[in-house]
Amino acid sequence: MDSAALARRRIGVVVPAYRVARHIEAVVRGIPSWVETVIVVVDASPDDTFERVQRLNDARVVLLRHEVNQGVGGAMRTGFRKALELGLEIVVKMDGDDQMDPAHLPALIEPLVRGEADVTKGNRYEHVAALKSMPLVRVVGNAGLTFLVKLASGYWNLFDPANGYVAVRSDVLRRFDLDKLHKRYFFESGFLIKLGILRAVVRDVAMPARYGDEKSSLSIPRTLFGFPPRLLWGFVRRVFWRYFVYDFTAVSLYLVMGLPALAWGVIYGSIVWLEVLETGVSATAGQVMFAAMPIILGVQFLTQCLALDIEGVPRKPLSRPLE
Repeated sequence: MDSAALARRRIGVVVPAYRVARHIEAVVRGIPSWVETVIVVVDASPDDTFERVQRLNDARVVLLRHEVNQGVGGAMRTGFRKALELGLEIVVKMDGDDQMDPAHLPALIEPLVRGEADVTKGNRYEHVAALKSMPLVRVVGNAGLTFLVKLASGYWNLFDPANGYVAVRSDVLRRFDLDKLHKRYFFESGFLIKLGILRAVVRDVAMPARYGDEKSSLSIPRTLFGFPPRLLWGFVRRVFWRYFVYDFTAVSLYLVMGLPALAWGVIYGSIVWLEVLETGVSATAGQVMFAAMPIILGVQFLTQCLALDIEGVPRKPLSRPLE
């Protein structure tokens, strides 16, 4: 899609900015001229990020500032609200640290214009050469999160769910309660979980990341201990809303049969095992079968649930084509 076609669409970029004074000018200048609006949200940054953006005198820039730091999710809440207020059709999240190459914007936006997807995300894992330049802490953190985010969100087709280079149709954003988006580093994962509940179509777009001299903000303790409980709760919420509120499918039936069967088998088997330890009397064949069969059936039912969930990745976009 050429620049003239993109210029006919109302496209905006939201840049959450915190401690990015060294990079923010290059980021804003690098955004193509066909982007109508650049919303920079300075999230109570203690450096001169705000002043540097002001000095650019770019007529496209809408400069906003938080007096109290709210995290990347809080900055995106503010940016999304402003984008909807301005009537933009497509909104792109681009970080202020100059890691996201604006040359890939057309590839992100084209599926949204054509109505082939509701949301697009960058995927760094298709470029092996780029992975070699990725800091080790990012590789380890992203690899650990990928499976959990897929499970929680239901987007088994995504290969880089932690990637923050995202474009979204405003039609989809209007379906969100923006106040419920997570304010801090769980924003990207939480956003995907909410999209999974809506069954929006999310598509990967292959692109390499670029890394400079900035330090990674990914915290290993936060990743290991903070994310899994939130992702587990997100998984429970998605399953409840998708398979018991909005619809009732074979997945719902298998869950209703599989979870109680597995729970009964584990509980009864544990009781029998403790009795054997206490009395020294071996369990009878009937007791073993009465514990083993529910466990076997429960595991089979839940495995089938997982297989159907993987096959059920959303494929019909919520948004109509813009052209």
